[in-house]
Amino acid sequence: MSRFLQLHLLTFFPPANMNRDDTGRPKTAVVGGAPRLRLSSQALKRAWRTSEAFAAALKGHMGVRTQRIGEDILGHLAGRVPEQRAIEIARLVVGGSDAKRPVFGKLKPATDPHPTRTEQLAFIPNEEREAALALADRLVEDGSAKVQPEGVLTRTDTAADIALFGRMLADNPDYNREAAAQVAHAITTHRVTVEDDYYTAVDDLKTAAEDAGAGFLGEAAFGSGVFYLYLCIDRALLVKNLGGDTALAATALGALAEAAATVAPRGKQNSFAAHGRAHYVLAEKGDQQPRTLAGAFARPVMGDDLPEQSVQALVRFRDGLAEAYGRSWDAERVMHVGKGGTLADIVAFCRD
Repeated sequence: MSRFLQLHLLTFFPPANMNRDDTGRPKTAVVGGAPRLRLSSQALKRAWRTSEAFAAALKGHMGVRTQRIGEDILGHLAGRVPEQRAIEIARLVVGGSDAKRPVFGKLKPATDPHPTRTEQLAFIPNEEREAALALADRLVEDGSAKVQPEGVLTRTDTAADIALFGRMLADNPDYNREAAAQVAHAITTHRVTVEDDYYTAVDDLKTAAEDAGAGFLGEAAFGSGVFYLYLCIDRALLVKNLGGDTALAATALGALAEAAATVAPRGKQNSFAAHGRAHYVLAEKGDQQPRTLAGAFARPVMGDDLPEQSVQALVRFRDGLAEAYGRSWDAERVMHVGKGGTLADIVAFCRD
């Protein structure tokens, strides 16, 4: 099995604001001295994890990122013990017997309106959730039982999203999961100017006799472009994270490839309906040192056919790297809309 799977995608999006900064404008980056639109890796991974592609392929093999595992335990205990005792048990399971070594994370204060929640998000596989519920059951019978992280947390599991994207438990680093998938921020291959949409909303019940003005005035920023996205997956690490389950690893890789080609962040989609599909996907497998092809776009692409010119720039840059350093892949598959290849071909290649 080749160790690395690398995916390079080019996707055109019409005017949109899928991933906003703190001011509500599309995220950007200056690359090669030119402003570009940007989609953060965090936004991309969130969109993929919650997509239908992941839900359909990985049902029963997904983790949950939450502060509310304690409330899950409360629901499990509802009606079996008094409410205050249920809260005590939930806090003990989540926070552990030793406050310096909490199980899922540091608890909120007992006086907080939500005393069983953690201060930070924890990425929890189903195996750990079931262990936590079983431990709560034991504590109902034996309230003196000690709760230690090693009695709940696992080093491998069947949560494919955790295996792909990793997790960090600051108080229990032995149970961290190193991400098998590295995901770059997607950037446009060309210079982009963020524009502003001035819009109005009309009050349906306002009469002409009152005034001719709108009920609301607003502005919304947007941008459009061809985005280059790069992913690198360590397949050996993915299998290790999944406890040696090669079949599940293959399913996860197929789901990831499909989601990367078809799913975008959901920001402002009701306003822009920017549901793009990758028009070019290059998948590579090999044991060689991975490399991004983002350098193809250090000089902004220019012209009247940006999607196709972006493909040409990527291919030229890849060929140049191969000539200088040698091939960085042993096998490849290409999907180029209108010129050959299908998403099914890419998914099958990634799974194999």
